[in-house]
Amino acid sequence: MEKLRIVFMGTPEFAVGILDTIIKNKYEVVGVITAADKPAGRGQKIKYSAVKEYALENNLNLLQPTNLKDETFLAELKSLDANLQVVVAFRMLPEVVWKMPKLGTFNLHASLLPNYRGAAPINWAIINGETKTGVTTFFIDDKIDTGAMILSKETPISETENAGELHDRLMQIGSEAVVDTLALIESGNVTTTIQKDSNDIKTAYKLNRENCKIDWNISGKQIHDLIRGLSPYPAAWCLFKDGDEEWSVKIYEAKLSSENHSFAIGTIISTKKELKIAVQDGFIEVLSLQFPGKKKMKTVELLNGMTFSNTIKAS
Repeated sequence: MEKLRIVFMGTPEFAVGILDTIIKNKYEVVGVITAADKPAGRGQKIKYSAVKEYALENNLNLLQPTNLKDETFLAELKSLDANLQVVVAFRMLPEVVWKMPKLGTFNLHASLLPNYRGAAPINWAIINGETKTGVTTFFIDDKIDTGAMILSKETPISETENAGELHDRLMQIGSEAVVDTLALIESGNVTTTIQKDSNDIKTAYKLNRENCKIDWNISGKQIHDLIRGLSPYPAAWCLFKDGDEEWSVKIYEAKLSSENHSFAIGTIISTKKELKIAVQDGFIEVLSLQFPGKKKMKTVELLNGMTFSNTIKAS
């Protein structure tokens, strides 16, 4: 049984939950690698990654390379004398890095691989209407999310769950998966399964403005899944057009009601208390949204101070 000396690599909040669990389970973390600081927001103030904040609070040895092939960084990494590297929501590693530790480098991915390899697995599982997802640990190889799988844990997705809620659950499930994986590696009992490729594997494409835009011509369920799959971040959006006015509106929460109607698709029906949009098989009732220059708010709050004509449309 070999005592583990771990280097942890990660950047966002999701990775913090995993790192915290590793520390609380008394594993030795000899170094933490995270993204370089970036200016963010209107004031362009320097923003630390969530993992950096945690590492500083817990006095962990921190490295922030801009170039993972830089000789100085590689020498520093080697000097940590880690025998295992754990990667959670970081970036693609060069071979010289992932091959460095004796026991290898494993990654935690928030999907049931081989499905949803890529940047946004939590979002796309909901957007595509999946009823289950999970996490997978695997040894890194030279491609993205394709390495030999160690273990996976599965969980159902409810019909109303959004990406933020699923993110938090998968962070907890992922923490358990990582600790179980560490125990297997430490005891020398780890076995792996090679990922099988097929034509029907689903991909977790990077989210962009185009694939976050709502197409009101698809089914109500697909629209509802898109909205919850992008909530709270980056949020599904569309245009509201009322006469000469046009707004780019983010929609965070909605409810689907299936019913027959004679409204044109995209017609917005608003009262003092509700705002709903006609779709091919019913209505999407918007429960919370954000207009340009305003904060995110419940629809009923918006309707208290804003009225629309009866010709307003969503596109």
